[in-house]
Amino acid sequence: MEKKEQKLKIKNILVSQPQPVDFEKSPFSEIAKKYNVNFEFNKFIKIEGITSSDFRKDNKITILDYTAVIFNSKNAVDHFFRLCKEMRIEIPDAMKYFCISESTAYYLQKYVQFRKRKIFHGKEDVNQLIEIIKKHREENFLFPCSDIHNDKLPQLLDESEIKYTKAIMYRTVPSNLSTVNIYQYDMLVFFSPAGIDSLLLISPILSKVILPLQLWGQQPQKL
Repeated sequence: MEKKEQKLKIKNILVSQPQPVDFEKSPFSEIAKKYNVNFEFNKFIKIEGITSSDFRKDNKITILDYTAVIFNSKNAVDHFFRLCKEMRIEIPDAMKYFCISESTAYYLQKYVQFRKRKIFHGKEDVNQLIEIIKKHREENFLFPCSDIHNDKLPQLLDESEIKYTKAIMYRTVPSNLSTVNIYQYDMLVFFSPAGIDSLLLISPILSKVILPLQLWGQQPQKL
């Protein structure tokens, strides 16, 4: 007789991100109602800015040598201008900014006056952003990023022969998860390799245990 495949009973799910601001309008709410499951949220990683002294020590970069900046997140925006302030660098009005999305572009208004002549953005599409950047290949681009970042944008910049420099301005580090009892959950949901690294720090034994995981995106699935 053939053995019937045993189905895992999933009831309690831990998501390695902060809870959505409006949970009822999020996909999690729909899933919870449809499948009668419980979601809990706990941020497994956090962002820490690199100090100006460490930036000078680790990077042979003079920010004012660049004529354009590429931003792939709001974190990149915040830490670029934070470091400029700490190092007392006054960004010239002629500086151009290329953003991954419209929301990131408008976020720039926190630091600079929004001008269409110097702020360009895609629509959450890296390929589209690259096409915009190609039209300005005469610029010298700076790409502020985390120590852990998706390689797709740098790869496309290289393939397009765009002159740019990566500048690590912040780090992705594990959150304090010492109070989290992961064994009370039936499934863990991850969106990045860094989240999985944080999990293994608090419970290394999990690397040898069969555990139901939901991995979203190409990066976590490479692990």
